[in-house]
Amino acid sequence: MRAIQLQEFGGPEVLRLVELPRPVPAAGELLIEVSRAGLNFADTHQRTNGYVAKAELPLVPGIEVAGRRLDTGERVVAICGSGGYAEYATAAADRTFPIPDAVDDATALALLIQGLTSWHLYTTSARLQPGESVVIVSAAGGVGTLATQLGRALGAGRVIATASTAEKRALTLELGADAAVDGDAEGLTERLLEANDGKPVDVVLELAGGAVFDACFDALAPFGRIVVHGISSREQNELRTGKLLKTSRTVAGFWFNHLFGRPELLHAAITDLFARAGRGELRVVVGATYPLAEAGQAQVDLASRRTTGKLLLDPRA
Repeated sequence: MRAIQLQEFGGPEVLRLVELPRPVPAAGELLIEVSRAGLNFADTHQRTNGYVAKAELPLVPGIEVAGRRLDTGERVVAICGSGGYAEYATAAADRTFPIPDAVDDATALALLIQGLTSWHLYTTSARLQPGESVVIVSAAGGVGTLATQLGRALGAGRVIATASTAEKRALTLELGADAAVDGDAEGLTERLLEANDGKPVDVVLELAGGAVFDACFDALAPFGRIVVHGISSREQNELRTGKLLKTSRTVAGFWFNHLFGRPELLHAAITDLFARAGRGELRVVVGATYPLAEAGQAQVDLASRRTTGKLLLDPRA
């Protein structure tokens, strides 16, 4: 089968198209013929071995796929952990979910990692309360476009989006944001306060790190929460406990892999997300679909913020 394989860590050039044997599912796993593989920001970190979980070589990247179960022919979406950038992939049966007829493969992929992340950022990590204001950093991305729409449905009051261009900010307003501001760190605190009618904000969903994190933290109200679900800038932050004490602010982290120890959190959320999409309540923004051989370019475009919505690979192209 055709697949992308890492034989060394490094830049996008290490994502090489190769021929490999079709994987054999272990006990409790399923073999899936892949129609689309999803790209995630974590893939770019894994390529340099800078991800939270360290990788081992050789490696076929790709943590999620949509396609067809070879044993039953059923359309499914699956969290495979690795091996997704290929024509065939294996996944644990309890991390594989049937795709409803009303949902296409691209939509199902967007609702898997990004959708589950958005859902749990609100409900599990931020513990959003009715009427609270929410800031969504990088709101035109895969997680951001879904979080922008889910905010109101899950009880948010004012939803404030950040995005790097006027075009992306316009998209977030179309998706239901009450306000959209430039996401550049300089002056961001002031722009967030102004967008919230001069008041500090209650919740921030943050994935940039560095100066953007600091600016968002400074915009929080007492008892406000900032939930970190990425570090796209690769700039770490440090906090002093005294500052937390004096401001009554909460900093939380969210790493998707911790959901695996709580299968009920996966199934309840994906069922809800598929139902909302089937009813037309969620508009999934699908960005570009790249041929498998262009996985390196896809990661470059993702990391450089030249894209919107969910990026996909077509293993047959």
